[in-house]
Amino acid sequence: MTLDPIHVDNIARLASTIAGTVETADHDDLAERVWSEWLPELRREGRVILEPVDEHARRRVTIDEIALVERPFETTHGLDSGTINPTTFKNGLVVDVAHAAMAVEPTDLDLHRSRTIVATVHTADTTVDHDTDWGRRDEGYTQQRVLHAPRVSRYAEGVVHALALYLAESKHALDHANAVTDLLVLDGPIYPKELFTWVDRGPELGDLAREAKPHAVIENYVRLVEEFHEAGVPLVGFVKNPSGRAITRTLTSNGIEAPWPDDAALFTRLLERSGDGGGTPPHEGRQTAELTATTWFHARGGTDRHLAADGDALGVERRLDPALYEPTFLVIYDPRTDVSYKLEAPYAFTRDPDTRRALTTQILSEVAAERGPPAAVAKADELARIDAGEKASIREKFEEQFDTDRLRSYDDIRWPDVDG
Repeated sequence: MTLDPIHVDNIARLASTIAGTVETADHDDLAERVWSEWLPELRREGRVILEPVDEHARRRVTIDEIALVERPFETTHGLDSGTINPTTFKNGLVVDVAHAAMAVEPTDLDLHRSRTIVATVHTADTTVDHDTDWGRRDEGYTQQRVLHAPRVSRYAEGVVHALALYLAESKHALDHANAVTDLLVLDGPIYPKELFTWVDRGPELGDLAREAKPHAVIENYVRLVEEFHEAGVPLVGFVKNPSGRAITRTLTSNGIEAPWPDDAALFTRLLERSGDGGGTPPHEGRQTAELTATTWFHARGGTDRHLAADGDALGVERRLDPALYEPTFLVIYDPRTDVSYKLEAPYAFTRDPDTRRALTTQILSEVAAERGPPAAVAKADELARIDAGEKASIREKFEEQFDTDRLRSYDDIRWPDVDG
């Protein structure tokens, strides 16, 4: 331990000083005003970026009761993609490898065995092309390819990571769509939001987002919506760590001094409820017997604007009414863990009241029972995850094949590979 007790004590006094300048009650009042006056029709520069799909309300359900309710969907499929994280080598290559898997509850071992693997590589050498076609291994259960990333002068690590992750996920989802009979839950957003952030990060990345390879990845997700819409099977995304700031930034631009660091913090404030005592500090008195949730919202701000009805989907052709691709969401708050989750779905599925109700009931029931993500999502996460030892082994094999070493920094000495 590097701090003596006196140092810890002094730091705690600093916290006490800070706490004395924060008026929590004012934040509660502001949150309620935002909910009642702004969120029913939140505008930015005259354009509505957030509005309820139907009723503007907050709901609560008893955890024990919703966990045992008869679920509308008999089977739930989950899909996730894990990566080794971008790795730079001394020969100038930047590589990331993504590995996608689909899980189902109840279990299907054949489906669990199927994998999609993408290695994305960036190089400044314009004389080589690392692209390969899709190939199959493991008796056909694994499909894999190398994707040569478009050249950029900056952001190479972010580019290879996003392209590997989203190509593996979307390809696996499309190829196994016919296995899904009731409901597919992506582990994360329903669209490749990281690719959409490129548009706002400077001209180089903005132009890159519309190039052929990123364009093809975005198109996969658009086709996924169309395929599931045609099959009449809902497609949703379960976001475990929502971090968007479209709402809080818009409030600020409209003169509201929003104290919340992101939209999730705002919704947590709106959904957290005091109880009748119990619990331990700092959440003593928070009720923990009920899940709370918003009703569904249309989302047209931030990266969601690209798939809004009036967006251009970065040039991807939409074969259905553009409004059907528009992202919608609700937020669920679990007081037992003090965590908020975001459930996303294209409007193609949430425009129907019965489907909205079924999706809400299903996910609330699973969160209540699992004390976290739906079981199929947790399974997919486990199947797709590449642990620290596997990451190290893969990087070593790349070093052998490339006949070069990974480019290391002092942080690699301070923080050896850990399973994050």
